[in-house]
Amino acid sequence: MCTAVAFQSGRGQNFLGRTLDFSYPIEPRIFIVPKGFEWRSALDGKRFADACGFIAIGQEEDGILGFFDGVNECGFAAAALYFAGCAHYDAAPENGGKEPVPSVEFLHFILGRCGSVGELKSLLPRLTVVGLPDPVTQTAAPLHWIATDRSGACIVVEPTERGLEVFENPLGVLANSPGFRWQMTNLRNYMGVSIGQKSEADWGGVGLVPFGQAGGTMLLPGGYTSPERFARTAFQKTHVLRPDDGAEAVVTGFHILGSVTVPKGIVVTDRGTYDYTRYTAFLNTETCEYFIRAYGGSAVETVGLWDHPENGGRLLCLGALTQRPVFLKREDPGLPGRTGIRRPCPYRNSPRQTSPGAK
Repeated sequence: MCTAVAFQSGRGQNFLGRTLDFSYPIEPRIFIVPKGFEWRSALDGKRFADACGFIAIGQEEDGILGFFDGVNECGFAAAALYFAGCAHYDAAPENGGKEPVPSVEFLHFILGRCGSVGELKSLLPRLTVVGLPDPVTQTAAPLHWIATDRSGACIVVEPTERGLEVFENPLGVLANSPGFRWQMTNLRNYMGVSIGQKSEADWGGVGLVPFGQAGGTMLLPGGYTSPERFARTAFQKTHVLRPDDGAEAVVTGFHILGSVTVPKGIVVTDRGTYDYTRYTAFLNTETCEYFIRAYGGSAVETVGLWDHPENGGRLLCLGALTQRPVFLKREDPGLPGRTGIRRPCPYRNSPRQTSPGAK
């Protein structure tokens, strides 16, 4: 389970946002991969060198470095989402006609090579994606990918029985299964949804009036299945007021994806584990910055590709995502020396304090 959305601010900055919903034990970390970084394929040990530096969230385990999402120095951004029951990977080719890329490393491969959506589209016919078990799920995790760049162009890449299929994504939205084409067709079921208010209706002389505002959204699905999340995100993304600048875009993006964020305990898998939103992140393709809120944290942390320019050409791990709740303490501006400025107030699990007169 995951949901992704690409959208632009009024000033033309393009963002890619996503929720990472997962039921397996993971500890996502932030990585900066320098230009020229050399790595070996987990499939056949072939050596690759990244032509573009990038920042990404991922996990390294048992010698395999896999990424969930990221943006490179050219402003090309991409994310991997689950594609259960629909992904079809190729077997490793024997004749060497196409470059075999393991599914778990596909995102790394394209972030290190593509400067735009156009370059990715040109590269794909020369690739074959081979299913490779990852150390977390112990299976070849079924995936598909969303990609965008500074121009706002957006596509979806899906490995199917017909090979790597590429779909233009005019809405800039992606969820999970079924495939992207089906999801777009399914939106026709919600053509009656609107942002307007329903008017009074007459049923055999009985006047019916709306209970309140938002009557036009009555048909909007509210569950956490992939089709419901896709439809809900597509409606909100295409009807929300367009944010003016980058800061407003990030705030707006978190509101949009907030409607598909899965609390822990709401979705239980057939393995008895909880599938929930581990983090929500937005990528600014212009500044190559991340804006991240982890499940256990209340604040949004930000980090950029250019925050650590001197790392000696080495892979840099910036650690795990911040999981500590942080609240802002409001000062009373009416008291002497107080300005009303809020200061961070980390949450502490301390015994409840009572007044002296409390019994």
